[in-house]
Amino acid sequence: MSAVDAGHLALIRRNPAEFAPGGVAHLILEVLAYAAEEAESNGSGRSTLTLHPDGSVSVADNGRGTETHVTDQGRTVRKPIMATKDLRFFDFPDAQLLPDGHPRRGMSVVATLSEWLVHTNRRHNGSWTQRYEHGNPVTDLTPVADDGTTGTTGTTVHFRPGQDLRATAQLTVSTLKRWTGVWPQLSTKTLDRRIG
Repeated sequence: MSAVDAGHLALIRRNPAEFAPGGVAHLILEVLAYAAEEAESNGSGRSTLTLHPDGSVSVADNGRGTETHVTDQGRTVRKPIMATKDLRFFDFPDAQLLPDGHPRRGMSVVATLSEWLVHTNRRHNGSWTQRYEHGNPVTDLTPVADDGTTGTTGTTVHFRPGQDLRATAQLTVSTLKRWTGVWPQLSTKTLDRRIG
């Protein structure tokens, strides 16, 4: 499978109102849905949602981290969900509804509608990070040093939605807390570090 589906990304870019109804809040829910899946499969989980002063958002969870494998050539690869369709959701009319009442489409929507997105992954067999700009990977998987905490695993997705989405964002912590409460296995702490 190709790591980038250019036609898929172009379709999302042409239709931001369709794929991110409600703007930034919907993108946040797309990311949190993966953390909620992981928490459900493990019986419980934690995440931290941070609203940053520059308009970016980060979601960090304590799951197992995104699965990767090493090719015969020694290259680390992982499922390319950031720049291709998540086949479980994207083209299915009966896809899971997110807490905002709109269908789940997958991480490619978040990556494509963001100026940049950095995906950092910690697993027991190694940690790495990768940067995307408007849905396209601009770095390879880059190893990151151990954070010094024994047994630390999880995924952090840090993204800055496009200017048009940020301009219309009306994010309130109370709404985000209400929405994240629908996932009982996932405990989410919300930090608002925006200025003003």
